[in-house]
Amino acid sequence: MADADAAFPVGYYDLHPDVALNFQLNRFWNWVGEPEMLHELRRVAPNLTNYHEWVRQLLGVGEQALAEGRMLAGAYLIRAGEFFMSADDPRRRGARETFLDTILTEFGVRADQHHEVAYGRATLSAYRLTPAEPRGIIVVFGGFDSYIEEWLPLLLALRDAELDVVAFDGPGQGAALEAGVPMTADWRRPVAAVLDYFTLHDVTLMGFSLGGCLVMRAAAHEPRVSRVIADDILTDFTACFTRMLTGAQKALIANAAHLPEAAVDALINRARSRNMLADWGIGNAEWVFGVDTPAKALAAVRELRTDDVSPRITQDVLLMAGAEDHYVPLSQLGAQIQTLTNARSVTARVFTRAESAQNHCQIGNLGLALRVILGWLDSSGGRR
Repeated sequence: MADADAAFPVGYYDLHPDVALNFQLNRFWNWVGEPEMLHELRRVAPNLTNYHEWVRQLLGVGEQALAEGRMLAGAYLIRAGEFFMSADDPRRRGARETFLDTILTEFGVRADQHHEVAYGRATLSAYRLTPAEPRGIIVVFGGFDSYIEEWLPLLLALRDAELDVVAFDGPGQGAALEAGVPMTADWRRPVAAVLDYFTLHDVTLMGFSLGGCLVMRAAAHEPRVSRVIADDILTDFTACFTRMLTGAQKALIANAAHLPEAAVDALINRARSRNMLADWGIGNAEWVFGVDTPAKALAAVRELRTDDVSPRITQDVLLMAGAEDHYVPLSQLGAQIQTLTNARSVTARVFTRAESAQNHCQIGNLGLALRVILGWLDSSGGRR
């Protein structure tokens, strides 16, 4: 396992004064770990003053890296550039295709490892990465803003650790979102579709980021799931949404359910004009949930919580949290533990600055996160 986790760099860098933008730059670099890519991010970071420049600058360095034959760096730089594009940006499809084509080729993912899983009238994109002698099955999905292909370095490391890995984009994620399938709080439905398609039982179910909420919502109703990993924990998406806002704006969102939609829309749009991250967050939420107003997006966000399902969890549970996660308050770890009243076992792991893993989803030390996951699987029977 030492070779697998050594493939991930250790370190979280001050690349941008904005904490959220700094996280995104570190996020995409962590999948590559190339020194030259880090140098390029340092060079362009001072110019990333708005989303137009973010897209232009990162697409430019990404295309240059591809031209130089630095394929993984180029792919993830283009993905970083695409990250803050609006849903209707004409460059989005080309950037997505370049990213996917490049990393699937570079990581050697074959066509027969990709599957289309029936889901209502649509399909979900899934991959199955199976070692020669599997010691367990793990089913993985992401959260609010990632493609499952972005996680391929970690998925392949799990496979190399002798786990049969099934990874998919659910509603509102990646390929499903591009096909117009909006996110749902009823996450047991896409999980059940994937388990049915591959005829899976006794699985470990793992969700990243917002997936830490979705994994609870699915596992509470799915007896084929024996173990649950939330990386990170996320008990209340509304509270995460409000972290980027001022006190008055937080109060608005907290009371949005009791206000006329038109008033909520007007006030949120005013907040968006003053806060670049809030503007992106609300716009992305409208796209992900398939709605057309801020009030409707916030209504969908309010459904993403775990207190209503956690007492139904009877599996072994691993909760992972960053001590300085700028998206998810650390207090949500305690809230999640307290509501898992019927779990077979609960293990919690807080990652710290001393480990370079204090951030959301352990960006800064993904190798450590991998070791923790595998160690827990060994102790809970998920890797026999």
